[in-house]
Amino acid sequence: MRIFLYFLLIITLLAGNGYTQNDREQVGRPDIMGNSTGGFYNYSDPDKVNIEVSVWGYVKYSGKFLIPQGSTTQDLISYAGGPTIDAELKEIRLFRPKNDSLGVTKDQIIKLDYDDLFWNENLGNSTNKNNPVLMPGDVLVFPGEPKLFFADKLSLYLAVGSTLISLAILILNISRNN
Repeated sequence: MRIFLYFLLIITLLAGNGYTQNDREQVGRPDIMGNSTGGFYNYSDPDKVNIEVSVWGYVKYSGKFLIPQGSTTQDLISYAGGPTIDAELKEIRLFRPKNDSLGVTKDQIIKLDYDDLFWNENLGNSTNKNNPVLMPGDVLVFPGEPKLFFADKLSLYLAVGSTLISLAILILNISRNN
């Protein structure tokens, strides 16, 4: 009976609570509730010409966006809810596909830095080259990777440590009974 209880304790400790920093609650928007992988967002202005662009990667709301022509990269980041905590803010890419009608003769990748976009001295300047005006078909990509925080690491270390201690106690009790 004692061995069964130790075994049950070990299984419980190994299972843990299963929570990590990446299990944060998904906050959805009413128009696409239940779709956490992306969606279509309509920020169009009925009095203007609108374009379709996309945002992929580590942003709060990724997907396709219908936005007014003349919108900037800052505007699109705001529409997308901003970057998540796992985003690499110095590695943002704006992919501009070839489009002969708009004068884009080949595919382009424009490298952007979040700090330059939102904390630059020329923030209010409409000619800021760090904040390009978007064109139809542009794709803004926020790369990143899930990060482990101190609480996640501590939880992992405590789970492994308590499992090892429980195994040691189990082995000692079994050896004493023999």
